Amino acid sequence: MKIKTEPIGSMPRPKYLIDALQSFALGQIRESELSKLSDEALKDTIKRFEETGSPVITDGEQTKPSFATYPISGLQNLSPDGVIIPFADGHTRQLPKIISGPFHYKTYADSYLLKAMQLTRFPVKQAVIAVSAISLLYPQEGIPGYSREQFINDLLNEAEADIRKCLNSGAYNVQVDFTEARLALKLDPSKGLLKSFIDLNNKVLSRFSEEERKKIGVHSCPGGDHDSTHSADINYADLLPLLFELNAGNFYLEYAGEKDKPAVLASIKENLRLSQRVFLGVTNVLNPEVESPELIRDTILAAAEVIPPEQLGTTDDCGFSPFADDLSTSRDTAFAKIQSRIQGTKLAEEKLSKLIYSL
Repeated sequence: MKIKTEPIGSMPRPKYLIDALQSFALGQIRESELSKLSDEALKDTIKRFEETGSPVITDGEQTKPSFATYPISGLQNLSPDGVIIPFADGHTRQLPKIISGPFHYKTYADSYLLKAMQLTRFPVKQAVIAVSAISLLYPQEGIPGYSREQFINDLLNEAEADIRKCLNSGAYNVQVDFTEARLALKLDPSKGLLKSFIDLNNKVLSRFSEEERKKIGVHSCPGGDHDSTHSADINYADLLPLLFELNAGNFYLEYAGEKDKPAVLASIKENLRLSQRVFLGVTNVLNPEVESPELIRDTILAAAEVIPPEQLGTTDDCGFSPFADDLSTSRDTAFAKIQSRIQGTKLAEEKLSKLIYSL
């Protein structure tokens, strides 16, 4: 019995890289110096990923400004005063907004993928931001001469290109980060906003073949940042029926941090389609305590009693430190959690194989 296991994407950046990113933003160091330190962090991240025994790795998003804003960093047609996202501990993140059209990505995710693939023989997965998240950049007041409809058409083309470039470049698979899904329910309990997000993301996914969609997954979590979240109080039962309407092959769900795990499993079982696989988060990225492999094994075995094992995988609840200024989790802790996930998954595989053999 084989249980797939994959990371989400982000890994904590070393302190020297965080300092360098801040210094570069202030114009205190040259781009060549930042690039040198970024390359150093990338090489170390891939080396440490390989040492965990992970069958699939990522670049740790070491050189992304954040998991959400990489496509638009450096664009000139932006204003900083966009949508504000509040977190439970009181801190906020603010997106920019576009002030003129047409809209195009400045950076595509395959640029990170290709660099990582040159440094490893392991399969590399690549995370991309959901089209629904980038749709929030269009201002409510509109833009003269550039309608929202024009913006969405441009955005759909760019989001498709972002995914397709990664697939064509040899990504093991592509993960669409849809962390605003749960937040949408908090902002609009009627589910209208979430339904519009689902529809928008499905418009992108519909541009890919059934075979291609087997290599495309969707990640959802309550937004981990500085050990806080923006929507952990939203019930999964309200989210999952709509989330599984997305025409993707894989779903990466926060789970270890959930209090009512039986209810979550019941909702997954009710809504998971036969063509879909769910990767449950078995490490809580907001908790500094490293889970033991035995605890992870038991978490998986309990899930396998509800979800068909052939449709079950494991992952981490969220990316570790997905924003470039987040020092809340150390690199040592993050890699220790990943190693425990891999070891715990193997223990669960062995146990399930024995149970199947005994039958």
